[in-house]
Amino acid sequence: MSADAPTIAISVRALKKSFKDLEVLRGVDLEVRSGEIFALLGSNGAGKTTLVRILSTLLTADAGSATVAGFDTATQAHQVRETISLTGQFAAIDPVLSGRENLLLMAQLRHLKNPRQHAEQLIERFALTDAGDRRAVTYSGGMSRRLDIAMSLIGNPRIIFLDEPTTGLDPQARLAVWNTVRRLATDGTTVLLTTQYLDEAEQLADRIAILHQGTIIQNGSLAQLKELLPPAQVEYVEKQPSLEDVFLALIGAPDREQS
Repeated sequence: MSADAPTIAISVRALKKSFKDLEVLRGVDLEVRSGEIFALLGSNGAGKTTLVRILSTLLTADAGSATVAGFDTATQAHQVRETISLTGQFAAIDPVLSGRENLLLMAQLRHLKNPRQHAEQLIERFALTDAGDRRAVTYSGGMSRRLDIAMSLIGNPRIIFLDEPTTGLDPQARLAVWNTVRRLATDGTTVLLTTQYLDEAEQLADRIAILHQGTIIQNGSLAQLKELLPPAQVEYVEKQPSLEDVFLALIGAPDREQS
């Protein structure tokens, strides 16, 4: 391997998972490079959360293999957990505590030295200083999500999984979370982001994988995915395909039934 070759943070090979008779993952293959934002794009029920739960050692795969930071998720789960952080679809914060107290509690649970210092650094980094002493129940959706992500960064994990982090947020709050994700990558954190929002993947991701019916049907940069469809000619003006065009072409547009 050359000195300039990217290191692989996450590697998945032929991963399968079923729940009784429901086959959710049908042989998933993907690689995530260190320091990039990788978006896993798919409709509801495509298997995104199942894959993230396997990578974060909360589920065991039926077949195939997965490594995170070089550790096998099945046989080295403890090492994987020391390397990663997971933020789910709903903020895992204590609404009774203040933002500062939530961060302090997490730092203490991770047995960090100077837990108060870690809490203060993250309060400032995520622009929560003015709200730091307010109870989290009073936070807006965007502030709650920023606090949730801040808590997941206690201990400086090398890899963070964000499972649909902007679900239910208003446009302004979504933009605030997007800026937070960009800063994570700028600081060198590897981000695997699951989303069903096409514009979110388009705005944030260095590379995108489309998960459909339990398999990765295409992956690459936004530019590479757009090359899958020819540009449209509209009144002699070339129109490049959007990510939505690519996504619907790959998985099939939904049927429209007449009412």
